[in-house]
Amino acid sequence: MSKPTVAILGASADRSKFGNKSVRAHLQQGYDVYPVNPQGGEIEGLTVYESLADVPAERLTRINVYLPPHIVLKMLGEVVAKGCDEFWLNPGSESDEVVAKARELGLDPIIACSIVDVGVSPHQFGG
Repeated sequence: MSKPTVAILGASADRSKFGNKSVRAHLQQGYDVYPVNPQGGEIEGLTVYESLADVPAERLTRINVYLPPHIVLKMLGEVVAKGCDEFWLNPGSESDEVVAKARELGLDPIIACSIVDVGVSPHQFGG
């Protein structure tokens, strides 16, 4: 069976940010992790993709979002185009407008901490 996959929108090289803690938590839990940040580069030894469309996985198990709602709104079309089984709006990325638009586009957003969902405490990675 293939490993689960996750794209992390708003991935960060800053180890104190949740966009980095999510990368580490999902790696620890056996996911193939695809960090996404328009700055590109490398995070935790992984290639950073400048857009969700650049992620080589055809369809993702989950897409985790760590971006402000006004940016999330602009990216929902990309999320639909890529496709995922689970669409996670982590704390701070959700708004009533984002949730309504996501549902209108056929996504069923999960509004919760995806790090905790994979069985990891974000606090174990320090602050």
